[in-house]
Amino acid sequence: MSNINEYLERQLEDPEFAAEWERQRPEREYIKAIIAARIEQNLTQAELAKKTGIRQSNLSRIENGNCSPTVATLQQIAEGTGKTLHIEFR
Repeated sequence: MSNINEYLERQLEDPEFAAEWERQRPEREYIKAIIAARIEQNLTQAELAKKTGIRQSNLSRIENGNCSPTVATLQQIAEGTGKTLHIEFR
């Protein structure tokens, strides 16, 4: 197990940290989905920016978790990677 995973496991033992980690789960999930879709299509951020009309710097901020995209932006990214946006409540 890597040091980061060990560190995360220790941090998750703290109920306050664990609650915040869970609260941020949806953000981590859409970030991972965006990056995976982009890589699957062999696209750089710059190439995806051209396909979507979203500035590369904004794509970078989204992928780094430094801004929250709108549903319309997520739709543009999905279309640019040949995917379909699907949102659900469980």
